Amino acid sequence: MEENQSKPHAIMVPLPIQGHVIPFTNLAMKLASNGFTITFVNTKCVHRQLLKSQPNNNSGDQDDIFSKVRESGLDIRYTTVSDGLPLAFNRFQNLDQFLECSLHVFPAHVDELVGDLVQSDPSISCLIADTYHCWPATIANKYNLVHISFWTQPALVFNIYYHLDLLIKNGHFGSQDNREGTIDYIPGVKAIEPKDLMSNLQETDISTPMHRVIYKAYEEVKGADFILCNTVQELESESLSALQEKQPTYAIGPVLSNKPTKGMVATNLMSEFDCTQWLHTKPHGSVLFISFGSYGQVTKNDFEEIAHGLLLSKVSFIWVLRPDTTSYDETCIMPVGFEDETKDRGLMVPWCSQIEVLLHPAIGGFLTHCGWNSILESMRCGVPMLCFPLWTDQITNRKLVVDDWGIGLNLCDTVKLVTRGEVGEKINRLMCGDSGDGLQKQIKKVRQTLEDALAVNGSSERNLSQFICGVKEKIRTRA
Repeated sequence: MEENQSKPHAIMVPLPIQGHVIPFTNLAMKLASNGFTITFVNTKCVHRQLLKSQPNNNSGDQDDIFSKVRESGLDIRYTTVSDGLPLAFNRFQNLDQFLECSLHVFPAHVDELVGDLVQSDPSISCLIADTYHCWPATIANKYNLVHISFWTQPALVFNIYYHLDLLIKNGHFGSQDNREGTIDYIPGVKAIEPKDLMSNLQETDISTPMHRVIYKAYEEVKGADFILCNTVQELESESLSALQEKQPTYAIGPVLSNKPTKGMVATNLMSEFDCTQWLHTKPHGSVLFISFGSYGQVTKNDFEEIAHGLLLSKVSFIWVLRPDTTSYDETCIMPVGFEDETKDRGLMVPWCSQIEVLLHPAIGGFLTHCGWNSILESMRCGVPMLCFPLWTDQITNRKLVVDDWGIGLNLCDTVKLVTRGEVGEKINRLMCGDSGDGLQKQIKKVRQTLEDALAVNGSSERNLSQFICGVKEKIRTRA
């Protein structure tokens, strides 16, 4: 009886976006491997997309994506909740309405679900919610749950958001004419230029639904009992130390699967194309992998210049041309003759397992939008990056990759001005030139840092153990 009472039962609620569902799924399996009971919650919309993406799926509403995981002995239950919108509603073409719903409607559905699970057997004792959610502290307090906030981006980005008050006070955010001077006053953040802030913080209109989500989320996170960061202590020590002075904060990353989860649990919202056989035909380190995650922020001109630059480079490539939910048809039109000219050295696919591609020895570089999952996977696989950030945290992530860690190059050195000549030259520098050699040496060092952190006595494993002990003690004192 005492053992069952001390076993944490956590409800986990990711943000309903691909880049957040994946690390939450990996964290769920990691915590379940360490004795947690997990109830994992996806929105009904995400659940439907996961089922549709699976080959030979049985698309019944009650399909449990963790059933095979449970067969391996991990205690992970699964349920879904409405986000308040019809399933057919296009959330990303109507982003403002989706965000308004996340502020005003979604929390009520989560509240109802949590109320039911508190009455279940075993009752839940912890709430692990994405930091971007706008309701966790409120709901955790209502049901006397231990509140754990999981941050799926770099600690640097978290730290900047955490200190919005300082940015406002110093005129770098929230002004009709945001200051251009260097930002050198945020605890734990080295001097940073305004152009390297997240795109949301470079805007002058701060009344948008996106900004209101950020304000509310950061009110809520300051009430969390614990903060988990999907990063590595040694890579972001200053930001993490500053946060640890505010709240119990643990760097437990990279929260990646040791092997692709395909066949165990569905995490991709689109069907995957298998690139393995094509990659087997290519020499070691000769292939550039290209994926921007989403094409909603890529202009038609940028797309065309990147395609022409790829033609000039003569490099072999895999290009993920995601069928995007916004302007894909208008944006992603290849130049005339592109496919004929690259048919022997190029493979274009709608979607694939990114980690499987990056792990293949034929991959020598990664042209990326700088999403944090992509950066972590690239570092873990030892693949240097060519950076083309598009929005939100990607702008700041680029600074870490290129300026701080030296494991990547900028695709273009002028802000938002992509030219085919520079694209071709940068691709060749990444894949073939002296810069590539230097990046390879540095990425090997960073890869070793990640491996050391995940080793038995590494910083991420120690931090995870300390976090688990802290959660159990918090549960005991609240009982």
